[in-house]
Amino acid sequence: MNFDEIIERNQTNSMKWDAVKTIYKSDDVWPMWVADMDFKAPQPVLDALHRVTEHGVFGYHLPPESLREAISEWMLKRFDWQVETKQITFTPGVVPAIHHLIQALTNEGDKIIIQPPVYYPFFSLVNVNKRELLENFLLEDSGSYQMDMDDLETHMKNGAKMLILCNPHNPSGRMWKQDELVELLELCKKYNVTLVSDEIHSDVILHGKHVPLASIAGAEDVQVATCMAPSKTFNLAALQLSYVISNDDELQRKLELQMKQTFSGIGSPFASAAAEAAYREGEPWLEDMLAYVQSNVDYVKQRLDEQMPKIRYMDPESTYLLWLDFRALNFEEKDLEQWLRQDARLALNDGHTFGKPGSGFARMNLGCPRSHVKEGLDRLQKAYEQLV
Repeated sequence: MNFDEIIERNQTNSMKWDAVKTIYKSDDVWPMWVADMDFKAPQPVLDALHRVTEHGVFGYHLPPESLREAISEWMLKRFDWQVETKQITFTPGVVPAIHHLIQALTNEGDKIIIQPPVYYPFFSLVNVNKRELLENFLLEDSGSYQMDMDDLETHMKNGAKMLILCNPHNPSGRMWKQDELVELLELCKKYNVTLVSDEIHSDVILHGKHVPLASIAGAEDVQVATCMAPSKTFNLAALQLSYVISNDDELQRKLELQMKQTFSGIGSPFASAAAEAAYREGEPWLEDMLAYVQSNVDYVKQRLDEQMPKIRYMDPESTYLLWLDFRALNFEEKDLEQWLRQDARLALNDGHTFGKPGSGFARMNLGCPRSHVKEGLDRLQKAYEQLV
């Protein structure tokens, strides 16, 4: 796979490229925001989609058992995690899956914990479902984030019913380590808190090893719903296939009943074929992609260190996202947004959308050809040099 290949995405109804004028109020901003990649999917995926098209009939679809088996085999190979095929419930995206889990496992007015700065749909998922949002702010420590376990326990003592975890963490790329997850599980067991673990980035690991929360000894004593998908891994977001791995039969029963009530979960032959091909034949592509993204990360880090030292960053262990820290430039929140849009001419995800601790930060997407990264850094450096 040639990850340097430039694939034209303008005027293809791409959110990342075609929505920037509406959202950022300019058609001269360089898009490095939405968390999809500018790379073609693996060739086995393209071949599988072609076979579906050649068949020519696109009626109602049931995900095949072979897809469940491919997922189970992937979990064992990548994470040493034994997942039975019957534990898998297919969902039309991780965000919809979390919505269904909230509906199935909590009631209006129940308290749900999230850990800002964190993936911004978590806020609206809690609020639109009329649950009470509790924020357990992450703590900065030596250029990384740590969980505030004391504050977390206080929320649980006060009656929280659910915690939505982001692991690997979006936007920082932090991977929660096993000892941290063990402590988290112990708290949830003590206070009977259900854990919804968004692990959509679990395959996009730059260094280290991802630990699925539900794979840890002791997780069987806590209700854990693990939300995963091939979408970030293989750039298949538009196919809208994800799944929840349940470690508890009652949890799974409630989830599937709730989905039936909303007629959710009707599959797509394109999504099933693509996902199965990706899990069975896409690993070489994935390993090459991870090496390429790491080289992009290294390139950006070097340029920032040498040419823009007041712009700091959290070194990601995972994801193709870089969490940039602009606080040393002493901007007010709106001024930073304006400077990035008008002076740097960049479309990044504004840090404050990830919660109060994200103020002064912005998220940059490095899942793109090096020339795209260079263009974005050139724009940023020009604006930086005019500023300092």
